[in-house]
Amino acid sequence: MKLTSLALGSVVLFAAAATSHAADLAAGKAVWEKLNCASCHGADGAKSIDPSYPILAGQHADFLVQALRSYQRGASGAPASANVRKNAVMGAFAKQLSKQDVDNVSAWLAAQPSPLAVRR
Repeated sequence: MKLTSLALGSVVLFAAAATSHAADLAAGKAVWEKLNCASCHGADGAKSIDPSYPILAGQHADFLVQALRSYQRGASGAPASANVRKNAVMGAFAKQLSKQDVDNVSAWLAAQPSPLAVRR
């Protein structure tokens, strides 16, 4: 009985924590505009100004979160690894972002229409 109560309590706490950090799409767009990300990645992240820059619109939010955190680790001087991206420009932008900013802008980008979608 105690094990069931403990498991149920853990699930409730996890659900509360997950909902308290829900992404705010309007705040994500505000981060996008504040950092002028459109100057390289296009107005809505769907058409970059250079073909070597990635399309961000429509990407999975968890992928974008991982990428931004990897740039943050790279900017902080972490040693090179699979979880560290070293890029002076992106690192400078990413290190300005809080965890909530990263979650918000990633969710906003994931919600944008994208040429990455499969068309039938």
